[in-house]
Formats: sequence, C-alpha cells, structure tokens
Amino acid sequence: MERMTKIRITGVHKSFTGPNGPIEVLRDVNLDVDEGEFVCLVGPSGCGKTTLLRMIGGLEPVTAGSITISANGHKPESAMVFQDHCIFPWFTVKENIEYGLRIKRMPRDTREAICRKLVEMTGLRGFEEAYPYQLSGGMKQRVNVARAVAIDPDVLLMDEPFGALDEHTRMLMQFELLQIWEGSGKTVIFVTHSVDEAINLADRVVVMTARPGRVKTIVPIDIQRPRHPTEIRWHRSYPELLTRIWHALQEEVT
Repeated sequence: MERMTKIRITGVHKSFTGPNGPIEVLRDVNLDVDEGEFVCLVGPSGCGKTTLLRMIGGLEPVTAGSITISANGHKPESAMVFQDHCIFPWFTVKENIEYGLRIKRMPRDTREAICRKLVEMTGLRGFEEAYPYQLSGGMKQRVNVARAVAIDPDVLLMDEPFGALDEHTRMLMQFELLQIWEGSGKTVIFVTHSVDEAINLADRVVVMTARPGRVKTIVPIDIQRPRHPTEIRWHRSYPELLTRIWHALQEEVT
C-alpha cells in the first residue's frame, strides 16, 4: 500500500545575517518524507542539517520556500531530541518523562501509565525517582528520548542524539529507538555524522552537499526489518551501501 507524504519540503532556502552580510546555509532544498518513514540526514559539518531540522520543527523561520506537515485531521505535533541532554535537572526521571503530558493536562493515571511503559522500553526501571546528576550520559539520553515519545508526536526530529555516547551505549540506544519506532507509525528525521548509524536506522539516507546545503543524493536502505545494530554489518548489501554513501560524502568534504 502506498504511503502518503507526511512532510513536504519545497524549494527551501535559509540565510542568516552575518557581520559581512548574509550567510547562505541552505539552497533550494526539496524533499518528501512519507508517513511512518525513518529518514537519516548526513552531510559535512556546516551544511545546514540541524537548521533544516529546526525549521521542520518550527524553531527556525524559513527564508524562502515552504515546509508542510500533513495534518491528518488534527494539528500536526512534532517533538525534538537534541544532542545535549536537555532534561530538567530539578526533575526526577519520572517527572521529566511526564513533563509534556502535564503541559497537555493529561489525567494523572494516564500520565503514569505512559511513563511506566516508556520506562520499561528504555531500560530505566528502578531509576524513576533518580535525578539527572545520578544518571550516566546514556541514561540521560534515554530520558530525553522517552520524554519526546511520551507526547505521541506525529513527527520525531532527532539531532545527533547519540553522538556523545560510547560505542556500546550508542548501539544499545539505536536498538531501543528502533523498538520504539517500529510499528508506531511515527515519522522520524534523524541527523547523524555516522554513515554506519544511518544505515542501521534509516529507510532512506539523504546525503547533503557542503554549504549551502542541498539534497545531493538519496540512498534507499533495502535491508529488511526488524534490524539489530550488531548484525546489520554482516548483511550482503551493507558494504555497497556504506561505499555509496561514503563516496558521496567524501566529494563534499574534500
């Protein structure tokens, strides 16, 4: 069954005002993302990946062009997970996860049921009453992801959320994210500098050019789901995908 387009990015330009005049960050970006699709953005530093993500999330205005999110009969809702651990240090794990639900004035019983489910899914059981200073970096990022997922957004925007983690924790978080996403129907756009991570997670990998960023090429990841980060590297398609994406990136970096 053909999926509908969830996010449509049409002719998007973005410039900032610099000390010596305008700085063009993005130029004529065009991209459609289907409902329920997992898309990874990769590209050289400074190519505008994070800026594009922030514009999709409504945190940054578009200079020219348009970004539309399909409403499906209601106001579309997105949640963003940043690279830094943007959780409240004065809240416990439970309070952080429930924060968005309290803002939405959700009944206490419903909040607690959602929180319990996400605590289990992210391996945080036993730490519900812990404060961020009592958690490891990986656990803080699990709270970050759980808080974003708790509000049940249509679109989940993730800006290098696992970039600062060690390799073992990073692979564990990739696996947990896929478990949360698969079957949820959520649309995910995930920014990463890791080609390996992009192949592990994505339905399609979008390679961007050097600044001003444009869509250079789109690589479908034709590896069956469910996937596990420790096994995907042995798939027969993996070397070819890695080489194709890396060569496209290398041209831009050099």
